[in-house]
Amino acid sequence: MNRKDLDPESSPEAAFGARIRSLREERGWKQEELADRMGYSGTHISAVETGRKMPTLRFSRNADQVFGTGETADTFERQYREIRHGSLLEGFPQYVGHEGRAAEIRLYEIGIIHGLLQTPEYAQALVDSAMRRGVIGPEQAAERTSFLAERQAALVRPRPPAMLVVMDESCIRRRVGGDGVMDAQLDRLLEFAELPNTVLQIAPFGMGEHRPFNLPMTLLTLSDLSVIAYAESQMRGHLERDTTAVLPLLAGYHQLQAEALSQAASVAMIREARKGTP
Repeated sequence: MNRKDLDPESSPEAAFGARIRSLREERGWKQEELADRMGYSGTHISAVETGRKMPTLRFSRNADQVFGTGETADTFERQYREIRHGSLLEGFPQYVGHEGRAAEIRLYEIGIIHGLLQTPEYAQALVDSAMRRGVIGPEQAAERTSFLAERQAALVRPRPPAMLVVMDESCIRRRVGGDGVMDAQLDRLLEFAELPNTVLQIAPFGMGEHRPFNLPMTLLTLSDLSVIAYAESQMRGHLERDTTAVLPLLAGYHQLQAEALSQAASVAMIREARKGTP
């Protein structure tokens, strides 16, 4: 049998394929055996291993399940996201891999509605604006919108995560995409607040200096009850796993929730914004 030598350094796809081959051979499996376990053909496995076919999200998750890498820090899903979404912020693909499996998600957002709660039209308005400014091209724009749809879909599962969301008042006051798009987006927030696994609060402008965070913040509780934090600057994202660094952020989030409006008062403010009243 012809065996193609692999150079993991030649491309991210080659590194992915070389890792698949290495783990398969460690277990003494032929390509057809791995194909049966993963639900693909031997030809498909060969094409991924040699870098001729790009892995998909489904393929990556199946590989994590078969090789037992799903709960590690270096999952095939993370590798896939880095291949496909290399133009995204540094650290973000790694974060998303955890987000899709988190048991609880705590969000704080400033300025715009968080991506997990955006309507397609609101998300498209933001992407279109970035294209007009020359920040991204059409290919990156399509990538961002499809990636966001994947993230949102990952939260629709038999046991969805608990979602605790605090938004700065600026998120609902800033008009994005025109009145029609913004009204539909605010309706989406009102629907979100009615779900059994969610809490939605607004941090009003009147909080002033009592607001503990000056940047968006995300805290994920994983299945083993560990908590990781993710924060972004303009240029990069940072994923923090160290407990000594995460605990103060968790305390700050609790303070934020205590100072923010109740969900009932937050819903009332969103309804006001929906009507266009101050």
